[in-house]
Amino acid sequence: MIDLLRERRSIRKYTAKGVEKEKVDILKEAVLRSPSSKNINPWEFIFIDDKDLIRKLKDCKAHGTVPLETATLAVVVCADTAKNDVWVEDCSIASIILQLTAQSLGLGSCWIQVRLRNHSGTESADDYIRRLLNIPDNYSVLSIISAGYPEKIRAGKPFDELQFEKIKLNSFKNSI
Repeated sequence: MIDLLRERRSIRKYTAKGVEKEKVDILKEAVLRSPSSKNINPWEFIFIDDKDLIRKLKDCKAHGTVPLETATLAVVVCADTAKNDVWVEDCSIASIILQLTAQSLGLGSCWIQVRLRNHSGTESADDYIRRLLNIPDNYSVLSIISAGYPEKIRAGKPFDELQFEKIKLNSFKNSI
């Protein structure tokens, strides 16, 4: 696991090579194995491999959607908000599990934030995506995870660039 974390970087540009069905199946299994509070599993996942539909997802907000220009796979992570008051946390866990699994399969990925973002002055990014993908009104979209084969491999962050000052010992005032 630490090797995956050491190597993982957000990938914003992908090759045209599609993600193989076997790898997509593993990604599906991984998100369904994600932990959730009280095992309620309020999340739902929409796997999208239709390039035109992925490009339409790119229009969900004004900034931060560049990875959808070249992604060959996008996963919309949403939840029935009435099922669990910690649906945001549950969907966040599933999103990162998806990203780490993608990394383990030789794929790149990038988290695209949707929750609390605007599509336009009158419509949220969440509303836009729900309308585009026929998601019921009682669901909210947390994120889109773009995925595919990285156009170029980015090195992970060097150990000496980690922010160890963010680690405290026994008290907030005691940095290690």
